[in-house]
Amino acid sequence: MGERAFSLYDVEQFIREAGAEKVTEDAVLDLEHRLEKLTEVLANRAIRYAAHAGRKRLIKKSDVFLAGYGVNHRRPYTFSSRARRTNAPSSTQR
Repeated sequence: MGERAFSLYDVEQFIREAGAEKVTEDAVLDLEHRLEKLTEVLANRAIRYAAHAGRKRLIKKSDVFLAGYGVNHRRPYTFSSRARRTNAPSSTQR
C-alpha cells in the first residue's frame, strides 16, 4: 500500500469537529480515500487551467479555485424560490 496523503488521525479529527461523537475506523478510511480522489481530481483540473493560461510549471490559487468550482458543492449565491418570484404586491400590502 502506498503512502497516505492524509493522516488518519487528522481525518478522524475532521469528522469529530463536524459533530460526530464516535467514529469507526471504516468511516475514517473511507473519508481518507475520498479525500485523496477528490484532491487528485482538483489537482489535475488545476494543472489543465494553468496549461490553458500558458503556464507549464506554476499552479496559482486561481487555478485551484476554478478547478474546485462545481465539484460537489452548491453555488454560493443561490436564492430561495420565494426570492425569485415576481415583484407583485402581496395580499398584505396595499
